[in-house]
Amino acid sequence: MLDYGFVIAGFGGQGLLFAGKFLAYAGLLENREVSWLPSYGPEMRGGTANCNVILSDGPIGSPIVSKPNVLMVMNGPSLDRYENSVYIGGRAFVDSTLVTRKIVRDDIYGIYVPATKMADEMGISGLANMILIGSIIRQTKCIKEETIVEALKKVIPASKANLFDANYKAVRAGLDYEVKEDSYGNDIRHDW
Repeated sequence: MLDYGFVIAGFGGQGLLFAGKFLAYAGLLENREVSWLPSYGPEMRGGTANCNVILSDGPIGSPIVSKPNVLMVMNGPSLDRYENSVYIGGRAFVDSTLVTRKIVRDDIYGIYVPATKMADEMGISGLANMILIGSIIRQTKCIKEETIVEALKKVIPASKANLFDANYKAVRAGLDYEVKEDSYGNDIRHDW
């Protein structure tokens, strides 16, 4: 299986660290080597936040992902900051509701998902992060679909168990959202 280096970035309060933790737990459940490294500014909500996640079949030398092969961004400043760091041939998943510009590079796949709009329309505002995670799972096959439920159970604390259904609904919406081509018209429906 391919090793995955993720950078997940946006504003604090968008559930970016939770999304990364979900991927890390899923990797653990699949007996993979994992790393989850959160980072956020002094103000949790509204400040910048990002995390690095690595899913690997071998030992991980460093938790820092300097050349991600998967980028997930939920605001324009994060796309500006991380677009040039994406590994050639990598994929950048963009919440097209919140990020108005397209990816400039023509050597990576730009995948646009109106995640915030979808979440609002589905009555699960605040879960655009998990819609994007569902799209990432669909496009990259980074984790198995059958791992999703167990990983959500691990990452959602018992005190917030009532949020399980909404989170699963969001991931499922991302899995079901069909993106056929990237911003350059390249077919992205192939396995990595």
